[in-house]
Amino acid sequence: MSVAQRSPKQQADPSLSAVEVSIVMPCLNEAETLAACIQKAQSAIEKDGLSAEIIVADNGSTDGSQAIAKELGARLVPVARKGYGSALIGGIEAARGEFVIMGDADDSYDFTAIAPLIEKLRGGFDLVVGNRFRGGIERDAMPWLHRWIGNPVLTFISRVFFHTPVGDMHCGLRGFRKDAFARMRLKATGMEFASEMVIKASLKRMRITEVPVTLRPDGRTRAPHLRTWRDGWRHLRFMLLFSPRWLFLYPGIALFAIGLIVGAALEMGPVKVGPFGFDISTLLLAGFCCLIGYQLVVFAVFTKVFAMREGFHPPNAAYAAMFRYVRLETGLVLGLLMIVLGVGGLVLAVLSWQTLGFGVLDPRTTMREVIPAAVLLTLGVQTVFASFFLSILGIDSESDSR
Repeated sequence: MSVAQRSPKQQADPSLSAVEVSIVMPCLNEAETLAACIQKAQSAIEKDGLSAEIIVADNGSTDGSQAIAKELGARLVPVARKGYGSALIGGIEAARGEFVIMGDADDSYDFTAIAPLIEKLRGGFDLVVGNRFRGGIERDAMPWLHRWIGNPVLTFISRVFFHTPVGDMHCGLRGFRKDAFARMRLKATGMEFASEMVIKASLKRMRITEVPVTLRPDGRTRAPHLRTWRDGWRHLRFMLLFSPRWLFLYPGIALFAIGLIVGAALEMGPVKVGPFGFDISTLLLAGFCCLIGYQLVVFAVFTKVFAMREGFHPPNAAYAAMFRYVRLETGLVLGLLMIVLGVGGLVLAVLSWQTLGFGVLDPRTTMREVIPAAVLLTLGVQTVFASFFLSILGIDSESDSR
């Protein structure tokens, strides 16, 4: 079984014998198209004079794909863990080339046209992503829903959330440096692997570019592995989980601000807007908005700190400054201050009740004292315990800053 493909020029020159490019194809029952993909990759190797290897990352095929790969001289890498991302991670980790070109084994991408990706990698880029919208999508090559809604929407979200500099987030033909792949620390096992790669490369400020590629109808007679709604949701879910700002921080700030503004307006008395009247019921909801919003902001901080500690997100100067100046004691003082103010508000409410001989109260008056007091008391308790938890997450940072 051959592990590398070399042109006659490289065979004659021992200095070029090292593998420069690894072409990785994830494979799960691709017997109908695998041979065509391998042969096209071999043609590219010969035509472009590449020192390259072809790797078929087999994910448990039962249709004889493994025999085809071996017969054509590709390097077979069995990957037991199921999933598109798992197959690619297994194949890429086994790659020996400085550059890796990955592409689907369904014959929808032309492996004879990989030279532009390699050229960009040689020019210093860490990640080169194919763009099917610039290169061309042949008739029936991509479902209408994917082409006009799914891919553009998810790509737009990735550009807003993570400032990814690509126009086709999910193109399956792309190239990257092997050392850049190691720095990305990719974990996704499913189709969201494609999103994770671009997102992490963007967060780590790697050099990213695009090249036009053509998408053609795949050569299989069976249904594709991709499932529109399941895999679309997995891409969206990954982006939300990987962006605490959009999942927690911005909604939390918005809720807290709305609750604070509405609560302040109703604290002095009922407010009427056109035919609508707002009173203590709305004040109570405003208080809940403040509590929920504050909790979401705290979750955003927790998630971001954890992601940085685990290497999912790059270090952030603002958070480093937070641990330098905002310590456990700072949070405890702020939390205790809010608790004292909340208890003080409840004491004032009791004193007001006393002036009425502890009789029946008008809730429209008393609740304007109780609700803000209860909110402050709850926020204070949340702040105290959040400070302890955040201090645990940032304990290394606190030690290093002394």
